[in-house]
Amino acid sequence: MRYQYSGDCPYKGTPDFFECSLGKEMKKILITGAAGFIGAHLSQKLIASGAEVWGIDNINDYYDPQLKRDRMATLAEGERFTHLDINIADREAMARLFQEHRFDAVVNLAAQAGVRYSLINPHSYVDTNLVGFVNLLEGCRHSGVKHFVYASSSSVYGANTNMPFSVHDNVDHPVSLYAASKKANELMAHTYSHLFGLPTTGLRFFTVYGPWGRPDMALFLFTKAILAGEPIDVFNNGNMERDFTYIDDIVEGVYRVIYKIAEPNDDWSGDKPDPATSYCPWRVYNIGNNNKEKLLRYIEVLENCLGKKADKNFLPMQPGDVPATYANVEDLVRDFDYKPGTTLEYGIGKFVEWYKKYYKVS
Repeated sequence: MRYQYSGDCPYKGTPDFFECSLGKEMKKILITGAAGFIGAHLSQKLIASGAEVWGIDNINDYYDPQLKRDRMATLAEGERFTHLDINIADREAMARLFQEHRFDAVVNLAAQAGVRYSLINPHSYVDTNLVGFVNLLEGCRHSGVKHFVYASSSSVYGANTNMPFSVHDNVDHPVSLYAASKKANELMAHTYSHLFGLPTTGLRFFTVYGPWGRPDMALFLFTKAILAGEPIDVFNNGNMERDFTYIDDIVEGVYRVIYKIAEPNDDWSGDKPDPATSYCPWRVYNIGNNNKEKLLRYIEVLENCLGKKADKNFLPMQPGDVPATYANVEDLVRDFDYKPGTTLEYGIGKFVEWYKKYYKVS
């Protein structure tokens, strides 16, 4: 089935606009969450490739703002990077931004993250992950953005138990508000791809870790506690498995996706709809290591890197959490000739090296 765009196309003026390969012509790129873990690393890679990066981040206090400032200053700041102190949920500010600038691509990495925090402060997820997301879609729609790439999450798989998680499986049973907001993003993006021909690609990230990581994530929490001689909380009595994905692998995947604009699937059929593709220019992909690891092994590797054993406090499963994640990345390999593969030993070692240097731990 060939998708026919029925409105005024803001890109090429023809229903076949999506068939052109714009590739490296995309030089002016907007990244939201540019002081964030993935955003700052991605900014660094794009700048090194010659792109002009505009980075949105309001440096909120969900975790230490100084870490965000230091991360952005170290990885991103320079003559090809412009920081914009804007909240993507600010409708008027976002409208002005897109009126004043024409971005070739937009990468949305800004989000209220964290499964457990969504039980405490649900409204923050609505403000950033839903309201902010619509503001970005509207800006892209009205300003001729060639490709809108956004972070989804492995959390969307929710109650699914079919392993490894495939983008071709249905994901209609989220178990946290965070997961539901990310699933909503995928649906909202599809609507704009259908109505306005906006090419959109969603990326489901699997447990990202590495240098400059988030303090609310397990590796950071474990490292801090072990070095301080304090116990670490190990949920579900340690019976957890995760597809841990190193930051450089995530960034390489996002980088490749930016420069390959989403296209319709000519073989898509309403009789047997494919949840990963569409008749319009909309796609979703997993970016994971394609290798689930036991949480206790993760801790063991960290202990070896620190040269210190952890005192484990075993606890039951947290509400909204899932016992295992595991990414099927066949589509990523097929479409981008790319498969993440960094080992835990290397990735955790690099994190520990960074942590000790940043926090001046001898």
